[in-house]
Amino acid sequence: MTATSLPRLAVTAGEPAGVGPELVARLAASDLPADLVAITDRDLLRRAAAICGIDLTISDDDGTRLATRAAGHVRVRHVPLATREVPGQPNPANARHVLDMLTVAADGCLGGEFDAVVTGPVQKSSINDAGVPFSGHTEFFAERAASEVVMMLASPTLRVTLATTHLPLSAVPSAITPELLERTLRIVSGSLTSLYGLLRPRIAVLGLNPHAGEDGHMGREEIDTIIPLLERLRAEGMDLLGPLPADTAFVPALRGRYDAVLAMYHDQALPVLKSEAFDSTVNVTLGLPFIRTSVDHGTALDLAGTGRADPASLFAATRLAIDFANHRAAV
Repeated sequence: MTATSLPRLAVTAGEPAGVGPELVARLAASDLPADLVAITDRDLLRRAAAICGIDLTISDDDGTRLATRAAGHVRVRHVPLATREVPGQPNPANARHVLDMLTVAADGCLGGEFDAVVTGPVQKSSINDAGVPFSGHTEFFAERAASEVVMMLASPTLRVTLATTHLPLSAVPSAITPELLERTLRIVSGSLTSLYGLLRPRIAVLGLNPHAGEDGHMGREEIDTIIPLLERLRAEGMDLLGPLPADTAFVPALRGRYDAVLAMYHDQALPVLKSEAFDSTVNVTLGLPFIRTSVDHGTALDLAGTGRADPASLFAATRLAIDFANHRAAV
């Protein structure tokens, strides 16, 4: 990214039978200040635009950087479908198309072609049905970039990060180790500085058990694992609050005391975030050597092909990627 060019964003369309291609078409029709490169099948994007009643000017990506982009103009990095999509009916035959999109975007970011990647929703079950183990974008990009990562969900008023992600609840307690928490907190703290410019991030850490263990009466993970680790990191200068009971950590009176929350497991904090800011919440992968943001919803198969899917989450993810890319370019 140069001083005169727009942030160059790779935008993956996700599951071809879902709403992702339609959302990308609506994004391309906008005047957001970004050099958008859609990573998808160009004919799929044309069909999605037609479903939405949008007239797009689509050209192949030549790798150059743009200083301006007119609304309705988008360049495409063509990744062909194996078979034509049927809206609402994912086909495992197109699993390789989905994975190839992610590979093109990740490798382009790693090689400096793109300043960030914004991802549309994928259908994990369809990829796994094709015989390819796939647990999510976060894990895919972590492996591709050989990086240790943390999932963050960010709304305009709240940032939530996760110590564990897609694990059965029964597996969470044994996964909460001092090593995991230290690695996670260091990634979160460093990312809040590099992406948001926070010089001394304040992080609230939730307990694992109800009432944060209630002094060992409801579990000892806080006493044996979480508290000693927090005390050690505080001695190094990290600003850490907790462990806090999850049922009161999000009350308005406490939110002004922290910049982000570290939850111990997926459903401990995300229902709070999604219930109050579903359309404006963005999934961010921390710890990657590149910027990755995503919608915080699924493929909405019941809406695919109707042109009625709400693009608000994709717009929010793109705006945040633009902000991050501009911040990195300025420092």
